[in-house]
Amino acid sequence: MTRSDVVEINGVGKTFGAMRALADVSLTIAPGECLGLVGHNGAGKSTLMNILTGIFPPTSGTFSLNGQVQGADYDVHAANARGVWAVFQELSLCLNLTVAENLRVFHPEFRGWGWRKRAGDAITAILDRIFPGHRVKPNRRVETLTLGQRQTVEITKAFAAGDGLRLLILDEPTSALDYHTARQLLDHLNQIKGGSVSIVYISHMLDEVLATADRIVVMRDGRVAGEAKGGEATRERLIELMGGKAEAAGSGDAPRRDLSGRPLLISPRRRAGEPEGRRIELREGEVIGLAGLAGHGQTELLIDLFDWRKNPDYGIRGPLTFIPGDRQRDGNFPLWSIINNLTILVYPKVRRRRIIDPALERGISGRWRDAIDIKVASLQDNIMSLSGGNQQKVLFARCLESPARAILMDDPTRGVDVGTKEIIYRLIREERDRGRSFVWYTTEMGELRHCDRVYVFRNGAIAAEMPGAEATEAAILRSSF
Repeated sequence: MTRSDVVEINGVGKTFGAMRALADVSLTIAPGECLGLVGHNGAGKSTLMNILTGIFPPTSGTFSLNGQVQGADYDVHAANARGVWAVFQELSLCLNLTVAENLRVFHPEFRGWGWRKRAGDAITAILDRIFPGHRVKPNRRVETLTLGQRQTVEITKAFAAGDGLRLLILDEPTSALDYHTARQLLDHLNQIKGGSVSIVYISHMLDEVLATADRIVVMRDGRVAGEAKGGEATRERLIELMGGKAEAAGSGDAPRRDLSGRPLLISPRRRAGEPEGRRIELREGEVIGLAGLAGHGQTELLIDLFDWRKNPDYGIRGPLTFIPGDRQRDGNFPLWSIINNLTILVYPKVRRRRIIDPALERGISGRWRDAIDIKVASLQDNIMSLSGGNQQKVLFARCLESPARAILMDDPTRGVDVGTKEIIYRLIREERDRGRSFVWYTTEMGELRHCDRVYVFRNGAIAAEMPGAEATEAAILRSSF
């Protein structure tokens, strides 16, 4: 460690019972540096950051902040006091409080007469600076915000530390953001690089890491697998260090297919006197994409389709299932095991004489664990013991195992590593070819190439429809504003 290094990590290891999450990790972070940290789900990235932020101590090794070795008394409060703040993929906001009240929870200096206005003014000023046009009001309860808006608030509350901020850890910060909002964040990070704040940027969006990081460290199986300078690294090299192989460019592009003769699974209902408007249609074996800026009605449409018995706008044929965008609130059963979470939609498959057969449950869960590489010590473990990306894999497996003819997906690859994304894309193509259909909202422009058709949303309505092959970044953005 040089005198100027903000962080030095020396031989840090971490075990949870018999599971080894980190093994002999060493790295440094310089002042003003943006360090990219990449690796597959379960590689140890979040565990390492949890140690830096004081959530739990290392099992072995040491780490220093500004030249001072941190001891047993180092916790979250000590980390914040030393200028270490984190934005994690699993949001930490209190849903029943307003935006301004959440700021006070994490920054208690907002107190006394008129604190709500001061907190509201402070968080609005930061939102305006980083995310112009955000449409977030400080007096709104967080539960009323879209997932993307909550993500902007989560990011903003870390920046509210002001001059006391020394190390900012961003763990999948754009996973719930649309392309436009993600670009705003990346532009801001590039503006502040080289200043008083060091940044750790963790993401499976390798293009974002390459565009932002001064140096990139790759982790694999709880160890540092290699590193590269930001300006010299390539996507292919990073994937190689992760132990994978890059997909050939364009190999996932959806060919133009004539589906006009296929039966409709989702069709609009027209009411007398209603003006003609654009609504979605979904045919058997079709993948349609929902695009546009986040919060413009895509998730609401998916929820309305899923609650089809109360939906006057669409006729639905066959059962549907849903991969929610907010897995913590709407997807996981947090008190249940991984097996129970994965098999809840397929009880007829795991019953013998009306009694659940644990062997059948284990068989289905084990097959999916191997198919999409769910990183887990035991399938009997609680679902919350998994990393965010591995939790998302369980939700995806749950829906694919179900008998649903159509799957509604609200950003299903959020927080999932590059290798698993390619597995998911392949599974979607295979299921599509067997006649299963998908309605896919994604915040990643590149995923639209897997869709047969794309609907672009603006202000709660469909503004444009185009073939998936024509859904370029420019075309989507033109229709979004």
